[in-house]
Amino acid sequence: MTATRARWPISFGLAVAIFVVAPFSQADAAGQGAVPGPGKLGRGINILGYDGIWEGGRNAPFRLDNLTAIRKAGFSHVRINFFGFKFMGSGNVLDEVVLRRLDAVIEEVLARNLTPVLDEHDTHICQRDVSECAEKLKAFWRQIAERYAGKYPALAFEVLNEPGGQMTSANWNALLNECLGIIRRTNPERTVIAAVLNVDEMPVEELVLPPDDRNLIVTFHYYTPIRFTHQGAPWSRTFSRIGPLDWGTADDERQAASDFEKMRIWSEREKRPLYLGEFGVYERAPSDGRMRYLSFVAQSADRLGWAWAYWQFDHDFAAFDSARQTWKPGILHALIPPVH
Repeated sequence: MTATRARWPISFGLAVAIFVVAPFSQADAAGQGAVPGPGKLGRGINILGYDGIWEGGRNAPFRLDNLTAIRKAGFSHVRINFFGFKFMGSGNVLDEVVLRRLDAVIEEVLARNLTPVLDEHDTHICQRDVSECAEKLKAFWRQIAERYAGKYPALAFEVLNEPGGQMTSANWNALLNECLGIIRRTNPERTVIAAVLNVDEMPVEELVLPPDDRNLIVTFHYYTPIRFTHQGAPWSRTFSRIGPLDWGTADDERQAASDFEKMRIWSEREKRPLYLGEFGVYERAPSDGRMRYLSFVAQSADRLGWAWAYWQFDHDFAAFDSARQTWKPGILHALIPPVH
């Protein structure tokens, strides 16, 4: 997800992706973390999309010691939202200074016994210009794959957040498979995440993957109904005028349950475990309805045995108050109820 700008997907429903799982390795002996098996990502949260750490190494608003709070709260993985394209120079070469900062973040995540997911998050460019996206995305993964070959085996790669817009399924399948080929040449056992095209019809049946790569988990993003989850969002002329809208009627729950049932049926037919990679509600929504929604989605995912990642740690949709350095108790309790 892309907060603080026009981020909503073309689809107002589910954004689906594929999570390629590597088998367990001996990484713990090297202090690099163990590769999670299918369904073992557990509960997670999105971090570091809009922080100064990338540009200048500033430790704000996200502080790296917040990773300790994330682990203590009961999360087991973090999704690092990384806009790699803006750190490319001539020839689409990634800035080595920024890459060293990324190394440090990954090592801090692993040191907290959290699993890092490196998400290439340049959705806006890739939905607008397919050829520019293709050139940059292949260059990005060629460099990242070579850099991390044989290193940090617990680190997962997410090829691209929410492809869509001007991309067709044919465009995306071709680009996805090229990127997978690039990654697999140097990282044959690396965990990889690859999205199904993010449009209203959610064409998961159109996704084309290498037939011999069967260690897959499907991940999807859930912001339905978007009029509720994005009400009051100031970056949208439409959503900024909406609200207050509530959520939590029997019909509301039936609709969400139906959406999840669709995914459950698909996953059982295709024998693909599921991972809910993003969900959240903008803070202008009525608090009670917001908490009911978050609780229903998170607990549904838990009950169905899916891993999930909340959008997001700080900024908007925030689960954590950076100024006070404390969790927002309503959100955290909705996501991870206290054990009595």
